Amino acid sequence: MAHLLREVGLDFVESAPVRHVFAREITAAPETVHHALAEDVPGWTEWFSAVTLARPLDDGARREIRLRGGTRFEETILVAKSPEVYAYRIDVTNAPGARAMVEEWRLAPAGTGTRVQWTFAVDGTAPFRFTLGLARPGLGRAFRDAVTALDRRLASAAP
Repeated sequence: MAHLLREVGLDFVESAPVRHVFAREITAAPETVHHALAEDVPGWTEWFSAVTLARPLDDGARREIRLRGGTRFEETILVAKSPEVYAYRIDVTNAPGARAMVEEWRLAPAGTGTRVQWTFAVDGTAPFRFTLGLARPGLGRAFRDAVTALDRRLASAAP
């Protein structure tokens, strides 16, 4: 059953009760990575294996995301500032116990490539927060695998 989450802003990334932050350097340039995150939303299914559907809504102001296992999200884009940041708030989800969620992707030059940092900021019921604490290693692995696959995808598309 889908339910509406609390409306929070980008500052929630710093104040959320549960924050998971992961980072990895890849060879693609920040502008290229930002384009893949913000402009090629359907492409997420090609490099983020947990994502089974990704489509922009409302001329790109919102997104619909579906994950393996049946979790669904409707999201509002909070920031899409190229090439530095792409962030969105989850407005509606079927994840039980969730109360507020924001994901932020920060991009910074790293040599000729990019340092990609993903922050997953959430609030929810005590069991939800506890479960997300246990999920940290799996989220880290999913991030690492996704960003590695994104880098390979971007390298194969380069002229």
